[in-house]
Amino acid sequence: MADHISPLAGKAVDPSLLVNVPRLVTAYFTGRPDPAIPSQRVAFGTSGHRGSAFDNAFNEAHILAISQAICLHRRRVGINGPLFIGIDTHALSEPAFASALEVFAANEIDVLIDDRDGYTPTPVLSHAILAYNRNRTSGLADGIVITPSHNPPEDGGFKYNPPNGGPADTDITAWIQRTANDFLAKNLDGVRRIPYGRARKAACVRRHDYVGPYVADLANVVDMDAVRGSGVKIGIDPLGGAGVHFWQPIIDAYGISATIVNDAVDPTFRFMSVDWDGKIRMDCSSPYAMAGLIAMRDKFDVAFANDTDADRHGIVTRSSGLMNPNHYLAAAIFYLFGNRPHWGKDCAVGKTVVSSGIIDRVTAKLGRKVVEVPVGFKWFVDGLIGGSFGFAGEESAGASFLRRDGSVWTTDKDGLILGLLAAEITAQGKGDPGEVFNRLTQELGVPFYERIDAPATPDQKAVLKAISGEQIGITELAGEPIQARLSAAPGNGEPIGGIKVVAENGWFAARPSGTEDVYKIYAESFRSEDHLRQIQQDAQDAIARVFANAAPG
Repeated sequence: MADHISPLAGKAVDPSLLVNVPRLVTAYFTGRPDPAIPSQRVAFGTSGHRGSAFDNAFNEAHILAISQAICLHRRRVGINGPLFIGIDTHALSEPAFASALEVFAANEIDVLIDDRDGYTPTPVLSHAILAYNRNRTSGLADGIVITPSHNPPEDGGFKYNPPNGGPADTDITAWIQRTANDFLAKNLDGVRRIPYGRARKAACVRRHDYVGPYVADLANVVDMDAVRGSGVKIGIDPLGGAGVHFWQPIIDAYGISATIVNDAVDPTFRFMSVDWDGKIRMDCSSPYAMAGLIAMRDKFDVAFANDTDADRHGIVTRSSGLMNPNHYLAAAIFYLFGNRPHWGKDCAVGKTVVSSGIIDRVTAKLGRKVVEVPVGFKWFVDGLIGGSFGFAGEESAGASFLRRDGSVWTTDKDGLILGLLAAEITAQGKGDPGEVFNRLTQELGVPFYERIDAPATPDQKAVLKAISGEQIGITELAGEPIQARLSAAPGNGEPIGGIKVVAENGWFAARPSGTEDVYKIYAESFRSEDHLRQIQQDAQDAIARVFANAAPG
């Protein structure tokens, strides 16, 4: 988050900020991306391809090319089971769904679409893939979620989950990106498609119930009996996203005392409060975007929200208001490992290198192991499938955990179960998650954590991405001897795409932004706010010296 907070932050959306949806959809169908311009090419990372039709970064040509590339990928690796497809509530999701279906039907891919023509959260799609593939060795399923996550209303997104149900690894995404851009360069020559009306009626396009199986299975991952029996009062805000039509079936199925505070679906997202930078963004970890639910904190014992594809969570408690994502992860880990007796004794905690050190301290208190990996949920997939990770989470409010019997639930982030877990924790009568966390800090110390951005040119970002520990020339961090300089994650030895420097009571990590001319500095102190500021300053000074040493001449 930048230093400058917009005067609009946290306030109701002014009509002037609303996206013109007809104009946006027109731009999707009429815009012609130029593959010679980098920003208009397909950039298919682990979160898929994202962009706005207004910028010629998310247009029909992109989706046709990506969809054909996915058809070819499936053929080259032998995936011949069904392809699950879900969409979120962004304005561009429906048009992109139509474009993709034209290609998949033309290629005779067995496609499963929502039987209510509704919306499908990312974790529900992951759950569906894993459920279908359970005990199968051939005819495996994979899936697509059409979503730009919590991005602004004018954005679109398109991501692919392979048969393991999690985010696609870089070998897959790089191949899809390269192949899709080849199609763009050839003016879509080689892309097969049929008219949308024919595609909807094609024998290979079938309807699937995404809601029922997911809802019915929830009691196997969250103690819904405890939530119902306690009568804990729950507030739920889907933020107009894909989870919107899941919550009432969950409430009805389990008889929990929950209120959906807003069930509106509106592609302008006019019901949001404005985020920190003056934009509309469905970020459930932002106190500005979450201002509406925070204002209701005293009406409920616990409340929560999800972003637009429901893979992230925001937890609001009476004791603490909107919880810092790292704080909730720590509280969730402490609770789960004390209340899941069927999890293996060697079950570990997966965290990213930029997540809070309070997680390490909580895990040590539990006598469990921490496995620290680079940023990206894909690094947790194998551990969740095999049951070696009981819990896996990112500092950006995304996590998942095992079923109560110790088997896999999802291999993508699941904001729905993290919200329900907050209700389960509260139901135990020992305080809400904020109170659980505060008790932990009395024993383990109070973390002071912040992420800031600093300017960096494209060349400087390239230097930082390839940095080694030896290039960091400092021996102390905020007055403490440095214990480690890491350019690879200690949990799996994979490059972190930056650097992490660790001392006894604090650390920082620096990574280049993938979209802006800045680099991100994550820093934490277990001493004080002033100590955190000193760590941040030492970090910027150290990185500045690395940039100076790498400059030509």
